[in-house]
Amino acid sequence: MSTGTSIDCAPVTAVTGARHSEFDVTNTVRVSSVEAVRLEVTRLLAQAWPGHGGDVLWLAFHDFRRLFRGQYPGYLGCDTIYHDLQHTLDMTLAMARLMAGYERSAPEALRLGAERATLGIVTALFHDAGYIRRSGEPARNGAEYTGRHVSRSAEFLAAWLPRVGLAHLVPIATQVVHFTGYECSLDSIELEDPRDSQLGCLLGTADLMAQMADRCYLEKCRDRLYAEFVLAGIAVEPLDDGSVVTRYTSGIDVLAKTPQFHAHAFRERMEVSFKGAYRHIEPLFDGRNPYLEWIERNMAFLALVIESRCWSRLRRRPPCFTVLPAPLESVRGLVSRRLASVNAPLEALAMEN
Repeated sequence: MSTGTSIDCAPVTAVTGARHSEFDVTNTVRVSSVEAVRLEVTRLLAQAWPGHGGDVLWLAFHDFRRLFRGQYPGYLGCDTIYHDLQHTLDMTLAMARLMAGYERSAPEALRLGAERATLGIVTALFHDAGYIRRSGEPARNGAEYTGRHVSRSAEFLAAWLPRVGLAHLVPIATQVVHFTGYECSLDSIELEDPRDSQLGCLLGTADLMAQMADRCYLEKCRDRLYAEFVLAGIAVEPLDDGSVVTRYTSGIDVLAKTPQFHAHAFRERMEVSFKGAYRHIEPLFDGRNPYLEWIERNMAFLALVIESRCWSRLRRRPPCFTVLPAPLESVRGLVSRRLASVNAPLEALAMEN
């Protein structure tokens, strides 16, 4: 196993040049483009596993595009503004890199193999399928399914894999996908083959690394993640006794609490829960980890903004890839109505007293 840069000492100054908001950490792959990511993922897998399941990958990217665009039968398309199409493509590219790097350094008995690598990409592409509303469901936005979206993603995988001749992988995929969420303890996931557990660690690592290394991660937390937290009932949660638990008061409050998340929960998950799987990027980049470099760069800039309290320095307005014609405006309307409905009982109680 490669033992290069640790999660605690990635250099902040290692990244140079102007990175575009729709591009990956190397500024070479447009991660808002299904075709661009498919080509790069296919290239990586062809190098690491000659003769891999190219047809299955083509179908997976094809159906991923249809699912997120609202063209997949029975589904309405992606309407979550933080967990949008670009996030999944960015994460899928990171997953391909992690798997390719792992395969270079793993002992032969623990190598993933072509079929398991193909499953890793399929699971990455559909790891957030649970956010996408099905026809006839009462939710007004997919973020309302945040608390059980991973289980819903597992249901999608269980239905999709048999269609491409991979029904025997359903028991693995429906557990591995839970490495991307918090619905169940990772210790409760039972996978007999250590290579499947490794696949899960790589998947969870790709999900965390890609979103936190996004060039516009800070703006997306403020302008998009908070909105999803509100619609999910996480930011403000009404209790049965009529009281309300407020975890985040605004998008700026989410940002203010992000350094603590990075210092504790992020590092715990990356180092312990995912067993340092982030290091498997390093064989592809001469011992560097460009994802950690960008994460540290984002966190360093956030520290400056918090210290100066000059939130206007976060002024990027990246595009949002959903089926909504005006995604941010549409979701803000839902957020306002949600907050009003939560606060109304408290205001009525205050008037009574």
